[in-house]
Amino acid sequence: MDFLKFLTDGVVALWSVEGLKMIAMYAIGGLLIWLAIKKDMEPALLLPMGFGAIVVNIPFSGLIDQPGSNLSGILDWLFKVGIAASEALPLLLFIGIGAMIDFGPLLSNPKMLLFGAAAQVGIFATIVVAGLLGFELRDAASIGIIGAADGPTSILVSQVFNSKYVGAIAVAAYSYMALVPIIQPTAIKMVTTKKERCIRMPYNPASVSKTTKILFPIIVTLIAGLVAPDSVALVFCLMFGNLIRECGKLDSLSQTAQGPLANLVTILLGITISATMKAEDFICVETLMIMGLGLVAFIFDTIGGVLFAKFLNIFLPKGKKINPMVGAAGISAFPMSARVIQKMALKEDNQNHLLMHAVGANVAGQIGSVVAGGIILSIVSGMI
Repeated sequence: MDFLKFLTDGVVALWSVEGLKMIAMYAIGGLLIWLAIKKDMEPALLLPMGFGAIVVNIPFSGLIDQPGSNLSGILDWLFKVGIAASEALPLLLFIGIGAMIDFGPLLSNPKMLLFGAAAQVGIFATIVVAGLLGFELRDAASIGIIGAADGPTSILVSQVFNSKYVGAIAVAAYSYMALVPIIQPTAIKMVTTKKERCIRMPYNPASVSKTTKILFPIIVTLIAGLVAPDSVALVFCLMFGNLIRECGKLDSLSQTAQGPLANLVTILLGITISATMKAEDFICVETLMIMGLGLVAFIFDTIGGVLFAKFLNIFLPKGKKINPMVGAAGISAFPMSARVIQKMALKEDNQNHLLMHAVGANVAGQIGSVVAGGIILSIVSGMI
């Protein structure tokens, strides 16, 4: 009976090449959910992304736009409005992130800013490698931003460049952020000796005035805007959130930005990105290559920061040497990377406390990642 045919259309649709790809996406979605719950890997994002990857690949799913239908699927609508139109969701998340960050450790030790810049080398190295592997420049640049160790920046840049691999890039960025405790120790040990890892760095923080903390986000936004105008949206949202935190007059807004706003946007961002994880776009060799390149980006970031610290040590007198592991904290994975460095330092020497130095480098990496994203937007936009 044809009028009951709709009951079997979905099952029948799975018995095809495209249907098998959909089934593969169910497995991928299940894996993301398992990693989120069982392994506690970025659960706030991987869980909604995993569940979304399953439901958007249900044949004729009402969550996405369907040919011949006048109705707009809610996930496609969210993607068009929240990301494609103005990158609103990633930018709003930066307000919450900015409100969470205390730049005090960085301001008391400004040289940590250097590591926030040095640890972005993975971005540019990965762009080159992706280009050599045959990716178009817009896609290579989007893939390279995975090295920023900053999921919202990766999503924003890939969408601005209209990359075909937004979903794969988002999955790679957040997956490797969650794997920082595994990736970084291995990469650090590849390029350091035990003696270097045991270098002690006394922490004597300079006093940071409230005025300095208030002026810092304003000045950083101005400088970043003049150097890389395309970074203004990213830097503004991050620094505006921090200004709310530090001004001392908007505590309720600061708590809202850190809690309800960040949580709500995180939920929406996770399920919205799943709209790009349709089987026909996601199941391809390029996705596997992007996952591999993401790993390369994180390793290059970590090694870049470590080698820069070792380079500085050539010129620093004894007693002023920098523990090279601190350089690895210059990536944007805040505060995970700083915690990894502290744990490694205590493992090598149980009296070696590097946490505050690592935190300074880590918050510098947060700034460095958004500025690097803006620089990539400025340079590549003029080339494509």
